[in-house]
Order: sequence, then structure tokens, then C-alpha cells
Amino acid sequence: MLRVSLQVVTALFLLSVAWVLVYRWVPPPATWLMLDRRAHPPVGLGYTGIRPDPRYVGYRFCTLDELAPSIPLAVVASEDQRFLVHHGFDYTNLWRAAQYNWHRADGKPVRGGSTISQQVAKNVFLWQGRSYVRKAAEAYFTVLIELLWSKRRIMEMYLSVAEMGDCTFGAEAASQRYFHKPARALSAPEAALLAGVLPNPLRFRAGQPGPQARAKQLRVLRTMRALGGASYIATLLNN
Repeated sequence: MLRVSLQVVTALFLLSVAWVLVYRWVPPPATWLMLDRRAHPPVGLGYTGIRPDPRYVGYRFCTLDELAPSIPLAVVASEDQRFLVHHGFDYTNLWRAAQYNWHRADGKPVRGGSTISQQVAKNVFLWQGRSYVRKAAEAYFTVLIELLWSKRRIMEMYLSVAEMGDCTFGAEAASQRYFHKPARALSAPEAALLAGVLPNPLRFRAGQPGPQARAKQLRVLRTMRALGGASYIATLLNN
């Protein structure tokens, strides 16, 4: 029995490593969330029921060379300012998020501490939902992609599969849907708007930004300038 268990564990480990290695060079054809969005309209706060053709999921994998430099800068400024220096986990940010959530008032949203690497692990390899098993799997895949991928590849994956609206995944699909132009032509304010809606793209819609989305856009723009602009991510763009 022990021998069989070890064989199963070894097989799963080798399969997961092979899966991650394949995606180091090959774009994923789809993610679990893409399939779920196509089959089931989302429900919840802020969702209006306005969605594109349910038979169609907007998604096209893009390299960083196909995107405006302001897009990766905006998501770093908004989501993970230590992306270039951490190894998958930002323990300082996790601790701050834990302290905030412990003392938050009733009704306030929970603050996440996930890095871009963790979000890629979740979006690309895992199912939706919340459980300790899924969180452990997320940590495992985060370690794998940090070991086997470059930071550039992690960012390309994030900017291609992140949900930026209902049935709209990645910067290229979002740019075409909301701004009617390719992602390589986005301005800094437009990139900041897309990055600003990432935490809740069904509530804060880039196509119809309300006061909260506009306020987040301005905060992201200020942070982009404070970081020093595109020079902050020069090593990411030039790899």
C-alpha cells in the first residue's frame, strides 16, 4: 500500500512539473474560469447581466512585446509592487492583509495578499473556490512556476489570462472590447483603468467606470509615477 501511494505521489509530481514546463513555452488553450464563465453567467454585487455573446470568450495570449509597457507597469503598481524581487510570496504584504482582515469592520471587503505569481498559479492551474486544499495547491504551483519560469513569462501569463470583464480575459481582449484598439496602443491612463478593475472586474467595469473605478485609476497612475515609470520594470521588458 505504501509503495502504491509513493508511486501515485511521484506520478502526480512528475505530471505537475511537466504541465508547468509545457506552459513555459506553450500558451494554455483555456482555463477553468474561462470554461465556467462561458457556461454560467456570474452573479453577485455589481453584476448587471450585460455580457458579450455567451458562446464567445475573449482571449488571446500575448507576449510582452505585443503590449504597451504601461500595462505591466500598471498591474505591478496596482497588484504587486515587489513582483520583481520576491520569489512568489510577499510575506510583508500577507502580514499586513492578515492584520487588516483581523481588525476590519463588519461589511468591509476582505483584503487579499496574493502576489501576481500566486494569481497565475490559481488562474492557470486550479479550479475556482476556497478551501485549504486549493490554497495548498496554489502555494505548490507558485513555487513551481517561480522555479521553472522567468518573471517575464509569469507576467505574460498573468496579462493573458487574468479576468478583466465577463467573458473577457487578458489585456488584448479587454483593450479591444473597452477601447477598440490593440493592447500595444493603450495609453497609461487606459492601462491604469484596466489594472484598477482587476480585483473585481465584474463590479468595476472598465467599459463603464464609475467613481470608485476612476478613483482607483488615479491611485494606480500616481503609483506608476512614484515607481519611476517604465524604467521600474526595465529588466522585465528587456529579458
